Amino acid sequence: MKTDNTFIETLVAEFPDIQTTGVVSRTQIQETMTKHNITKWPSWLVHNANRVGRGLYAIPGANVKHEEKVVTAPKQADPSLVPDSDPNYVPFGNFKDIDLIVKSREFYPAYISGPTGNGKSMMIEQACARNKRPLIRVNLNMMTDEDQLIGSKTLVDGNVEIVEGPVLIAMRSGIPVLLDEIDAGAANTLLCLQPILEGKPYYFKLKNELIYPAKGFTIFATANTKGKGSDDGRYIGTNVLNEAFLERFAVTFNQEYPSQTVEKKIVMNLMSSLNCEDEEFASTLVKWADAIRRTFADGGVDETITTRRLVHIIRAFSIFKDKKKAVELCINRFDDVTRIAFGDLFEKVSKPESEQVAPVQEVKPEEISF
Repeated sequence: MKTDNTFIETLVAEFPDIQTTGVVSRTQIQETMTKHNITKWPSWLVHNANRVGRGLYAIPGANVKHEEKVVTAPKQADPSLVPDSDPNYVPFGNFKDIDLIVKSREFYPAYISGPTGNGKSMMIEQACARNKRPLIRVNLNMMTDEDQLIGSKTLVDGNVEIVEGPVLIAMRSGIPVLLDEIDAGAANTLLCLQPILEGKPYYFKLKNELIYPAKGFTIFATANTKGKGSDDGRYIGTNVLNEAFLERFAVTFNQEYPSQTVEKKIVMNLMSSLNCEDEEFASTLVKWADAIRRTFADGGVDETITTRRLVHIIRAFSIFKDKKKAVELCINRFDDVTRIAFGDLFEKVSKPESEQVAPVQEVKPEEISF
């Protein structure tokens, strides 16, 4: 292992700006180690005492020469943050309630849970689009940390800048923020949002500033679970969330799949926009999906057909102009047993009613055979 001084000299030789700034990034360290076949990690350099920002470390003993610049949110939200209005969107479920929350501009945190692919996030986006309100959407995962949500220090052109995260930007600008897949976030990380979820000012320690939420700011969270984890294993990566954290959401909405009538309208709207209208095919798809969902609810199958999956099928149909192929391509994601069962059921549902043993709307779970 090279001595400490030799390693710093090697870093400077590779990245001369280090000598000026006195700051080195984790990426620069890794690239130098790879190039010079250095295997021992320089823990003497990369530790909290030397940390000056996310992935940034001061060279020990160096006179760090940089200006600290604060990057804050603009006073007015960027108009480009207003979601595009989808002409094919059909309001259903909790849309009216979400629309009222957005329209009120009140701080009213809402948690929306429900199965995958049923339009939870889109519902919030379209409510904001209808009211011409900007929206910041943040997708969470286990790697999401407090810096990514609240703010951090980062190196820009040799200067350390304090960059505010999406939640603080939304607070200052007075616009809603959507925390998508919130149950995929780490419970400990999400605790940093507790004072914000109470509608109180947030102390931003990097700036030593108390930030007050502007009028219009609120938080929406979407998830496939209610923060209790996924016992059946369908939603791998979801976590059990802190009860005190969940209690700070004013309301919880349960979003189910749309009714057959609404779903057929969704499918027909999309077909119309893609110039592949076929009402018979639309009816068949909706009845097929509903039969599978009822079977899933009864425990007869381990998979289901989401509204999003129907959208995929319509898009495939618009490209390949082949109904059977469109369905097959979009159910190939399932295991062979499920794929074959779903395909067989689609064939049964596609037959004229005179050839069916029972009306399609009365397909029973046992008719999906394995």
